[in-house]
Amino acid sequence: MTCLTRREVESLYNKISGFEFKEILISIAKSKKENRKPILDAGRGNPNWTAALPRQAFFIFGQFAVLETQRTWKEEDLAGMPKRKGIAQRLDQFLETCQDEKVRTFLSAFIDYGVKKLNFDRDFWVYELVNGIIGDHYPFPDRSLIHIEKVVRDYLLQELCQGVEIEGQFNIFSVEGGAAGMCYLFDSLVHNHLLHKGDKIALMTPIFTPYLEIPHLPDYAFEVVYIKATPLEVNGVKSMQYTKEALEVLKDSSIKAVFIVNPNNPLSIAMSDASKADFIKIVKEDRPDLMVVTDDVYSTFVPGFRSLIADLPYNTLCIYSLSKYFGVTGWRLGTIMLHEDNVFDELICNLNQEDKDELEKRYTSLGRHAEDVTFIDRIVADSRLVALNHTAGLSTPQQVQMAFFCGFALLDKGNRYKEMTREICIRRKNILYQGLQRNLVQDPHDACYYTEIDLYEWAKEEWGMTYATDMDKAYKCVDFLYELAHSHNVILLSGDGFASSKWSVRVSLANLNDEDYFIIGKAIRSIMNHWKETLN
Repeated sequence: MTCLTRREVESLYNKISGFEFKEILISIAKSKKENRKPILDAGRGNPNWTAALPRQAFFIFGQFAVLETQRTWKEEDLAGMPKRKGIAQRLDQFLETCQDEKVRTFLSAFIDYGVKKLNFDRDFWVYELVNGIIGDHYPFPDRSLIHIEKVVRDYLLQELCQGVEIEGQFNIFSVEGGAAGMCYLFDSLVHNHLLHKGDKIALMTPIFTPYLEIPHLPDYAFEVVYIKATPLEVNGVKSMQYTKEALEVLKDSSIKAVFIVNPNNPLSIAMSDASKADFIKIVKEDRPDLMVVTDDVYSTFVPGFRSLIADLPYNTLCIYSLSKYFGVTGWRLGTIMLHEDNVFDELICNLNQEDKDELEKRYTSLGRHAEDVTFIDRIVADSRLVALNHTAGLSTPQQVQMAFFCGFALLDKGNRYKEMTREICIRRKNILYQGLQRNLVQDPHDACYYTEIDLYEWAKEEWGMTYATDMDKAYKCVDFLYELAHSHNVILLSGDGFASSKWSVRVSLANLNDEDYFIIGKAIRSIMNHWKETLN
């Protein structure tokens, strides 16, 4: 990429996606030939840790799976297909030869979990995993493999519902990361006349950038109402939450759907119990027809997290990704979770006859009347333009890896892995604030996966309202981001791109080494001090 001038950079700010703008900042940092310092890209969202044990299990289990194919047919580099009969016993024999005790113990416990907890037939269970990892079949069923769906469901219930007993069953669609789930959902909402071009929706902000961008695409052109988080005191600590007054807008019956990222992005703050209670009350008493979509990707980093899907299973569709927690952004592992009894299906049932007739034509190739196809299965079909429904679903090797990650978390009764990942993020936030020379007050709702720094509020608190006003007149946030990249090789994202404060910047606490956050903090402080001296 050709390095842009400062004026060109400023002209692009807020005109392109924040993620695309980040690449421009990186090119600026790289453009200095005399530069020998590493580029510290704290704009990236992927963590610099990975869950090792479930990966080791995947690859060792894969070796067993290949041996099973060779057992049926081996001719040079050709092999056959695995056979089900006696496969569980053969796995036990294989594991006896495994040199890695931790992997051997995990795989045995994982298979036992399916048999003892979920009542799987041992051979059928092992065969599904072997067949899946070999990957010579389209996913069938196309939504999620039968046994794996139940394991993934147990994991999601554990992490999102905190032991809440919910009548009925949740269905799972395994997808290529949360982003794919998001795209599939928007398409299906429109295809099924649950949303029409120009309809009114609500976004609870700040929110992941694509949720801001997608509704304005020409295909959708939704009218968007923004429900903004504001600083509220919760148990003596200020937290960015949604006031009862702000949530009242959801009583407007013309708002068809509301989209939430919880914990949000870029603040990574989860909804408080009070905000959730107000939200739940409005849905139950005033808007039982409201479609609620919650994206809970950062939920595992908040102690005691409880998703809206636990309290509003009828209204809520949940998008979840394993990317951040297990360090698998490249694997593209995500889910759509929806209760079997849900408002989406009811709204489809209540469509006018003309729309129903159109949908009958759309889904006729599935071999069922459209009225018999549930909304989540329509999402599956729509993800492959219906005609290719038989090829839909996450690849089977990916589903096996997903199952190993979920099983790993289900078997970690002491939550040691969870605590370690939380400790990493909290530690890095403390180090960042040491570099900033700022006091840090911990918010119990904070996932600490990201942190947002509001430069205007900082200036006001440290140097007074007059200086903050002068700074706002003399500079823009893009100037700050440019100086960080150009002079310090530090890359951050603007909070404005997430519908947060125009003077805020997002720091990812997950993807760099601990000591880097002290450097980033010092760089931010250095620019703020320089501006203060310049404006004096």
